[in-house]
Amino acid sequence: MLATKNVRLVLGVLFFALFSAGLISCTNKGQDSENTVVVYVSEDQVFSEPILKDFERQTGIKVKAVYDTEEAKSTGVMNRLIAEKDNPQADVYWANEPIRAQVLKEKDISAPYVSKNAETIPDVFKDREGYWTGFSARARVLIVNREVKSEPKSIFDLASPKWRGRAVIANPLFGTTTSHIAALFTVFGDERARAFMDSLKGNEVAISTSNGESADLVASGRYAFSLVDSDDAVNRIRQGRPVKMVYPDQGERGLGCFIVPNVVVMIKGARHPEAARRLIDYLLSPQVERKLAFADCAQIPLHKGVEIPPELKPLDRIKVMKVDYEKVAKKMLEIQPFLRKWAGLK
Repeated sequence: MLATKNVRLVLGVLFFALFSAGLISCTNKGQDSENTVVVYVSEDQVFSEPILKDFERQTGIKVKAVYDTEEAKSTGVMNRLIAEKDNPQADVYWANEPIRAQVLKEKDISAPYVSKNAETIPDVFKDREGYWTGFSARARVLIVNREVKSEPKSIFDLASPKWRGRAVIANPLFGTTTSHIAALFTVFGDERARAFMDSLKGNEVAISTSNGESADLVASGRYAFSLVDSDDAVNRIRQGRPVKMVYPDQGERGLGCFIVPNVVVMIKGARHPEAARRLIDYLLSPQVERKLAFADCAQIPLHKGVEIPPELKPLDRIKVMKVDYEKVAKKMLEIQPFLRKWAGLK
């Protein structure tokens, strides 16, 4: 009888211990899920990861980040988001330009969220329905070798006989060059934009593999100038290379400078919606824009009054090219056959 009671006592203790352990495990699992956010990132990891680490430290929310590789060229996580549409794994998408964010909206992969920190960001850099919001931008600028006596001031100088054979641009099938050309199509109309592109070819504008290569070719003196992203120009200036940066088409009748903001997106069906909203609020904050301005990516804040390094101009001192990013996204897909033919591909 005593042995039976002892066995029952031992079994009871074991049951209570196992039950308690299971309860603690479930509780911890729940706490972990409430204290986690999954973000897919197209912005370069070297710039985005420190921002996400700061968010972790400030909030205690664990960030699980999936970064694009250099080889994927900002398409890897985008394709993953599309593939996971029916079973979303990400809560937030940090894109390095608005075009892919617009594609996600059209494919019903994103969800609307209007952050309190979006109020002071200009409307042109936000989706009208709240499906994406821009922050920390690059400008499409001219990088000019300092040996050039009379500097170019417009993208139209790419087609000027004065600069025949002396300019270079990145392959228009890729990156921000594609977005910029698509934007020109939406502003000029198809006929004028095609004529402009043909004039570049007629003026013997060289084609490089990337904006970075274009910047280096100008810095070496091989070409007089190029159309690149502002971070490419700023980095060469900081390296002490003999170049300067010109914001194009800034005159009274000028076309203005094409701006490429980062954007942040809420994913439809996010598993951690509250943490996702907190991360989005953080990315859209002035403090993050200041960090990205002073980082090597040298990005331009979209909030007014954010401190910036001397190499950059604040947004309110730049004449901005007026575009509708939704139209740019659609046009970019539409002109792919033309661009492939222009670049010599079938």
